[in-house]
Amino acid sequence: MTISKVVAFSIAALGLSAAYPAVSQAETINIFCSSSGIELQLCKEGSEAWGKESGNEVKITTMPANWDDVLSLYQQLLSAQSTDVDVMILDGVWVGPLKSHLLDLTEALPAGTVDNYFPSAVAAGTVGGKFVAMPWYMDTGLLFYRKDLLDKYGAKVPETWADLTTTAQLVQDGERKAGNDKMWGYVWQGRAYEGLVCNATEWFASSGAGTFIDAEGKITIASPEAKDMLKTAAGWVGTISPEGVLNYDEEGSRGVFQNGDAVFMRNWAYAWSLANGADSAIKDKVGVAPLPKGANGQHVGIDGAAYLGVSKYSAHPKEAAALVAYLAGEKEEKRRALAGSYIPSVSSLFSDADILKAIPFLTTAKAAFENVVTRPTSITGSDYPRVSTEISNNLHSGLSNPSATDAAIDDLASKLDGLKTRGGW
Repeated sequence: MTISKVVAFSIAALGLSAAYPAVSQAETINIFCSSSGIELQLCKEGSEAWGKESGNEVKITTMPANWDDVLSLYQQLLSAQSTDVDVMILDGVWVGPLKSHLLDLTEALPAGTVDNYFPSAVAAGTVGGKFVAMPWYMDTGLLFYRKDLLDKYGAKVPETWADLTTTAQLVQDGERKAGNDKMWGYVWQGRAYEGLVCNATEWFASSGAGTFIDAEGKITIASPEAKDMLKTAAGWVGTISPEGVLNYDEEGSRGVFQNGDAVFMRNWAYAWSLANGADSAIKDKVGVAPLPKGANGQHVGIDGAAYLGVSKYSAHPKEAAALVAYLAGEKEEKRRALAGSYIPSVSSLFSDADILKAIPFLTTAKAAFENVVTRPTSITGSDYPRVSTEISNNLHSGLSNPSATDAAIDDLASKLDGLKTRGGW
């Protein structure tokens, strides 16, 4: 059965005026929102706007600041079948582990179509034929670069990882010779956490190595292509990337880039508005492109979309689903794009003139959002947190010791095989 048949919603129903049922009395709907700055503000504003229009009340609960802690909190609340949870913001990798606790939205919203949403995001929100997670905003790994420095050295935006390595070294050396001893060629997320899993998935998928585990559950990581790519990445550390990159998360790498001390950066779309903020050292000097590819690969980015889900134990599932529909509606997604550079999951908004003015790289980097790869969450289900830990720990070990990259890959394959045996996937 196709996704479009499994997930039948009308875009009109996911809009604003008809996105919620009439209520005879006000209900209080609890939504978990991010605890960080603009994201909390936008979530709060959108939720309260729905409450005002629908006649319901909204309670905002802030998520832990570290997203690695959110999944365990959700699991604790949902396992207890708590009615204190109505609407949850979901990372795509949580959909599999939480699938048995999430409401099938096909049962709560009007029938129609999701053709206006990116198919990859819709598919990632569908598990076992049930649509349990509504795409809220798109995201993927992107290559941020200094336009002024590439122009200064007559360099092009890199197409391949080899091009990136060469260009990063060229500009880094030139800037250091000119007196900027803090300049680095490339910053990314190398700490042993989910961010490294994202970076590595992009490295391997763009280089013909596939992903760690295929859709049938086969362990695919122990390939020559994966070993070559990990060796390349390990070679960046201490040459075009600082040693400290092995402890960088998104904010660590953004801090170096936004301070003017890096030529290239891998990060998410949120970094665009911050890099062009009034207090940024690189305001109006930044370009964005799809991440590089291997010599025989293709440009890809990880699926970093955020989703909205409704707890199966909610006391008010219809109202909770209506709030989800409102927040994922075209008008609200446009507001978030203009206010905070959040990439819409409604694909038609990619041609909206106002959004293109606010986020001009959508034109040049659209391929990055259309050709995304996913982490192996659907196949591994509740085992994914352990899978992720093994991936990040083993790859971090290889990056820390370039002479042991092959061994790190082989050891990872062995550990994943053990998890598969015990998990039965």
